[in-house]
Amino acid sequence: MMMINKKAVSLIGLAMRAGKVVSGDDTTLIELKKNKLKLVIIAEDASDNTKKLFKDKSSYRQIPYVICMSKNEIGLMIGKSPRAVMGIKDRGFADKIKSLLEEK
Repeated sequence: MMMINKKAVSLIGLAMRAGKVVSGDDTTLIELKKNKLKLVIIAEDASDNTKKLFKDKSSYRQIPYVICMSKNEIGLMIGKSPRAVMGIKDRGFADKIKSLLEEK
């Protein structure tokens, strides 16, 4: 399991408090279809169907996505129950979080 970038976690927390985060399959999918998301974060342990669905929908709309963390970690990070997906609605947050999550 990869170590989650602490800066990314605190940025996601900040985005959450700013109301720029959506989570859960249904809500994230709705926002994705409305082209409201700037980044989609998919849990590594999400089902293959869920991963495929969000990868396809994100790619189709040219919205970047990252596959990282577990459902539990995503849930804990935003103070909710385990989540397979999460979306970031703000371009500034999205770009920074994406670059942090992709750092090795």
